[in-house]
Amino acid sequence: MSEEQGVRLQKVMAAAGVGSRRACEVLIEKGRVSVNGQLVREQGLRVDPETDVVRVDDMRINTGTNRAYLALNKPRGMVTAMQDPEGRPTVGDLVEQRTDRVFHVGRLDAETEGLLLLTNDGELSHRLTHPSYEVPKTYLAEVIGPVARDVGRRLRAGVDLEDGPAKVDDFRLVSSSGNRVMLELVLHDGRKHIVRRLLDSVGHPVERLVRTSVGPVQLGSQRAGKIRALQPPELAALFKMVDM
Repeated sequence: MSEEQGVRLQKVMAAAGVGSRRACEVLIEKGRVSVNGQLVREQGLRVDPETDVVRVDDMRINTGTNRAYLALNKPRGMVTAMQDPEGRPTVGDLVEQRTDRVFHVGRLDAETEGLLLLTNDGELSHRLTHPSYEVPKTYLAEVIGPVARDVGRRLRAGVDLEDGPAKVDDFRLVSSSGNRVMLELVLHDGRKHIVRRLLDSVGHPVERLVRTSVGPVQLGSQRAGKIRALQPPELAALFKMVDM
């Protein structure tokens, strides 16, 4: 890239939310920034924010001005699709006014609530949903109790479903009130209705299901139906998880 091409590195970093331009210059001076795998210590390097990979402390930052990375708290009853021939509310309804075209990363069935990522970064979407990257997802499931003590052990060991064996990475009983029990399950299996089918197999059909995290991204207190942009640390952690 010639001297006249591209955008100065510190400006690109500042636009990505790393800090002020001066703070970004300090990071460069300290040798904490790399571009396309090469350490940068001198000021004034020009980069292409759409194609060059910039890392700070080995954590990739989003420099692309045309890329969007969003988190939605999908409400119960909303279809994970951009359009629905039956006229049901869809994820697409929430983003139809955006000038960029984003799409959902994986799916939540209509009755499942919670965290759904949206992006126009096809490579990240592919890696987040590909089984080989084993991205963990956390769910809260309300079931009818009581829940036997061996349920967690059985789910960790694995159960046989109609499309093959499945298991959870982690399981815990969160709370119990009367005959209502809240369970937390962590798993990286992305098969259709996998959490519901797992709990069905141990005799506890799901009454309510909420996804609370995808990898390092947490739902937190985000309200149902609301969309927010991923923060730089969240996005950097996502990139790192899938080797981008």
